[in-house]
Amino acid sequence: MDVHGTVAEGFEPVRDAFVRNFATLGDRGAAVAVYRDGQKVVDLWGGTRDVDGTAPWERGTAQVVRSATKGVAAAVLLLLHQRGQLDLDAPVGHYWPEFKAQGKERVLVRHVLNHRAGLPVLDRPLTPQEALDPLRGPEAVAAQAPTWEPGTDHGYHALTYGWLVDELVRRVTGQSTGQWLASQVTGPLGLDLWLGLPESEAGRVGRVGRIEGAEPTGGLRARPKRSVTEAYEDPASLTRRAFAAISPFPDQNDPAYRAAALPATNAMATAEGLARFYATLIGDTAAATRLFTPETVELARAEESAGPDRVLVVGTRFGLGYMLHGTASPFLTPGSFGHPGRGGALGFADPETGIAFGYVTNGFRKTVTADPRAQGLVRAVRGVLGL
Repeated sequence: MDVHGTVAEGFEPVRDAFVRNFATLGDRGAAVAVYRDGQKVVDLWGGTRDVDGTAPWERGTAQVVRSATKGVAAAVLLLLHQRGQLDLDAPVGHYWPEFKAQGKERVLVRHVLNHRAGLPVLDRPLTPQEALDPLRGPEAVAAQAPTWEPGTDHGYHALTYGWLVDELVRRVTGQSTGQWLASQVTGPLGLDLWLGLPESEAGRVGRVGRIEGAEPTGGLRARPKRSVTEAYEDPASLTRRAFAAISPFPDQNDPAYRAAALPATNAMATAEGLARFYATLIGDTAAATRLFTPETVELARAEESAGPDRVLVVGTRFGLGYMLHGTASPFLTPGSFGHPGRGGALGFADPETGIAFGYVTNGFRKTVTADPRAQGLVRAVRGVLGL
């Protein structure tokens, strides 16, 4: 299997880890990119564009990144806060009056980002058709009663996070999250990252599907207690219900799904686009751009929620919209922040080392957070840096 692209001197172990993903972990098609202090030091791709095809993965091939979307969407709310348009400590109902129903008056904007809103499930899941309607998801969340007292505990809002974020952005800006992102961030910066795939880019996105391979040796599945995968198999668990807020889940290869904008799950990106997005958050000197002020970086990575997660079962750590370095989502240093995508994708930034990382794949595994392919690449970067 040919691997294409380049690595800077000293980063050769990342290429070795990337090759191992194909040789031992079943990757069919994937790409990884790493920036350091705004300079690209890793840009690799290989395999096939489609998980079930033979056409080669090319420079610029993109894939759906699933929940890595959440880190992209979080940046929109944090940038609105940075610009003075959104108060993180205001009630959500201040911007979205209909949301106050069912005792949700005390849910703060902050609770949406730190997964403490108490709204990870819907009593009546949406159909795929309803989920693609930008009005139906927010309506369902606004009508939903909290599962726990908002602000008192945390649990991963796997799908409802997207509707909460999207409606807040609409109420503040008059645009959807995808529209605002395209007009204010990804369009001006020329990033290959879309929330709501334009028809003109549809030919660049490969087909995705489930793959098998060796089981992970780190992260959630290494813990002796009940894993998130086991909890997901229980139909009555919050885990299963949270991931089933859309039921059945839409076909991720469906053009209608890709054209829609679900800020929890369906951004499309190249590895380079995802990595440079995070590079711009902390300071992309190559593009003379820094999206987040130092104060906003601290908001993203300051611990807001930690401990046993009511949805993901094991311990998780969240800042505002981002998973933080820990057992569930190992990055580089304790100050790293980012988000994995269920089944493989990963994007994060580490301000201490100046690293920004992006990995995308067309082969989804059972993992929810600590995918072994992404983690092998992260370990290689960690080794290069001597961490």
